[in-house]
Amino acid sequence: QAQLVESGGGLVQAGGSLRLSCAASGRTFSFYAMGWFRRAPGKEREFVAAINWSGGSTYYADSVKGRFTISKDNAKNMVYLQMNSLKPDDTAVYYCAARSGSYSSWPYDYAYWGQGTQVTVSS
Repeated sequence: QAQLVESGGGLVQAGGSLRLSCAASGRTFSFYAMGWFRRAPGKEREFVAAINWSGGSTYYADSVKGRFTISKDNAKNMVYLQMNSLKPDDTAVYYCAARSGSYSSWPYDYAYWGQGTQVTVSS
């Protein structure tokens, strides 16, 4: 059974940093593209960042470009999202997702999802 488990969320002040982790198990995710999405209260699920299977290519939403960094460690089956200069608008539940093939910003392209981790940024 393929499984993705996020961790690292929490409460942080505006301007602070957090590092989210996503542990993949149950299949070889080394050849999967990975993505991070988020859902804020009362809003639709939103693309944040994605990375291709090798980790050599990344893609970011304009709202996080220059502040967030996605990375992948295939040896450990881990994906990370380093979040710097956090803003209150970044408050959301953050989800890790995986798909075979190239990365995508479209959530319905992803077959596997984690349960999410809450990130709250106070002003």
